[in-house]
Amino acid sequence: MTLAAYDPHGTRSNWVRLRTLIVLRWIAIFGQLAAITVAVRLFDLDLNVGLCFVVIGISILANLIAVFIYPENKRLSEREVSAMLIFDILQLSALVFLTGGLSNPFALLILAPVAISAMALNTWTTIGVAALSVALVVMLLFFHLPLRTVDDVVMQIPVVFEFGFLAAISIGVIFLSVYAGRVTNEMNAMSEALTATQMALAREQKLTDLGGVVAAAAHELGTPLATIKLASAELIEELETRPELRDDAILIRDQAVRCRDILNSMGQAGNDDLHIRRAPIEAVVQEAAEPHANRGKLLHYGFEIASSPDERQPFIDRRPEIIHGLRNLVQNAVDFARANVWVDVFWDDDVIVVRIIDDGRGYPANVINRIGDPFMGRRKRETRPGYEGMGLGLFIAKTLLERSGAELSFANGHEPGDPAPGAGERTGAIVEARWRREIFAAADDAARSALGKNRPIEA
Repeated sequence: MTLAAYDPHGTRSNWVRLRTLIVLRWIAIFGQLAAITVAVRLFDLDLNVGLCFVVIGISILANLIAVFIYPENKRLSEREVSAMLIFDILQLSALVFLTGGLSNPFALLILAPVAISAMALNTWTTIGVAALSVALVVMLLFFHLPLRTVDDVVMQIPVVFEFGFLAAISIGVIFLSVYAGRVTNEMNAMSEALTATQMALAREQKLTDLGGVVAAAAHELGTPLATIKLASAELIEELETRPELRDDAILIRDQAVRCRDILNSMGQAGNDDLHIRRAPIEAVVQEAAEPHANRGKLLHYGFEIASSPDERQPFIDRRPEIIHGLRNLVQNAVDFARANVWVDVFWDDDVIVVRIIDDGRGYPANVINRIGDPFMGRRKRETRPGYEGMGLGLFIAKTLLERSGAELSFANGHEPGDPAPGAGERTGAIVEARWRREIFAAADDAARSALGKNRPIEA
C-alpha cells in the first residue's frame, strides 16, 4: 500500500467553504453596524456615518455577489481565500481609519483574518497576510481621522498607549500566526496519520480474510484434486499403447498437481477455524516478520519462558493490528540494521513481551523521546540513503499495537557518545511491546480446549 506523504506546508485552503467565510463576514457586518449605531446614539460621537456606511456597504455588496454567483458548497482555492481575507483586512482598516485609528479598541479585530489564514492557508500566504496587517496597523497609528464628540471634543488616548496598542496588535499577529499554524499543522498531521493507520489496518484485515477464504477453498478442493490425480495416473498406465491419449492424461495429472500447489501456496493460513483465529505467540511473530526475512538481513528468533509453571507457549488472537504493527517494527529494524535483527519473545504468568533489536546505529538522541509521533523526523540519511522517514511507519505500528492493549517503549542498546557498534552486536535500536497476559486469556483458554468441527463454507 502506498500512502501519499503529508506536507504540513502544503495547500489546505480547499478545506474552506465559501459559505463559512460569508457567514463570518455577515457577523462582522452586523457587529460593525451595531458598533456605529451605539457610538452615535449612546455615546454622542461625531462619526462620518456616510463614509462608514459606504465602507460597510462595499462589504455587503461583496457578500451578495458571492452568494448569487457561486454555489453554497464551493470550496475556495488558496488564492480565493487569501483574496477574501485581504479584502476583510482592508475593509476593517478603512473603517478604523474613519473612527479614530488605534484610539478605536475595535482595531484589535484585525487579528481575526490573520488567525483564519494561519489555520487555512500555507505558511508563505499567512506571512503575507500577517505582514499586510502589521503594515496597515502602523499606518493607522499615524494616519486616521480623529474621533470627536458632538461637542467637538477629540477622543484621543495618550501617545504611549497608542504605541503600546500597536505593539500589542503586532505581537498578537505574529503570535497567532505561529501558534495557530503550528497547532493546525499538528492536528492535520495526526489526522493524516490516523487515516493511514486505518487504511493499513483495513488492508491487513482484507488480506487476513482473503487468506482464510483461499485456505478454506484449498482444503475443500483437496479431495477432488487428489481424485483427479489418482484417476489420471491410472489412465496413464492403461494408455501405454495409445500415446496421443496418454499425453492428454499426463496433462490432466500435471494440471491437477499445479492447482494443488497454487492453492497450497495461497492458503498457508488455513481455514477459518479456531486454530487459525488463535495461534501460539511464536507463530504470530514469525508470520509478522516473514515478509522481511529475505531482505539481506539475518533474523534471529528467541522464545523464552521468564517464570511460569506452564511451559507451553501462550496462545494469542491473530489480530490484524498485532500482525501489521509487529511487521512495521521488524521492517524498521531491518531497514537500519547492519546485518542482524533479533526478535525475542518472553512470557510469564502476567505479561507477554516482544522485543526487537538491531545492530544498527540506533535512534538519534534528539528524536528518541518523540518516537511514535507522526512525521516527527527522520534518521540520518546516510544510514539508509533515500529513506523518506520513519515517523509514519512507527506511528502506525505504535497506534495499532496500543489498540491491541500493548505498551511500547523505545531505547538504544548503547549510550550516546560510545563508539559506533559493529555488525553482530545488540547495540542498535530497541523496541519492546508488552501485553498483560490477561488480555489474551480467552484465546489461551480456547487453545487448550478441543477445536471442534470445521464450520462449513456458506454461500
